[in-house]
Amino acid sequence: MEGLEHVSPLLRILIQGVDAVWAVRIYWLAIIVLCVLVYNLGFAKKLSVAKNIIVYAVLIVGSLLLLILSYQLPVVESLIAAALVLGIYKFRLKTHKEENQN
Repeated sequence: MEGLEHVSPLLRILIQGVDAVWAVRIYWLAIIVLCVLVYNLGFAKKLSVAKNIIVYAVLIVGSLLLLILSYQLPVVESLIAAALVLGIYKFRLKTHKEENQN
């Protein structure tokens, strides 16, 4: 695939044998999913529906910039690492709270 040599090995499996336009769309979708995951694990607060729609719309538009940057930087890998760290933090925080309640 021309122009997509930078893609990480994890995503290369997803876009293998797919047209270049669809590969970029899949890559962008992966960035959006990881951004939403990182946002929910680390930064999300209870908001009204209208505010949530605005936050997710801005997140989707902002992920276009991350898509452009991902041609030179390891954006997807960084989002995966952030999701893992925040997931471990949330899990440890939850188990710590449960221990303190008992």
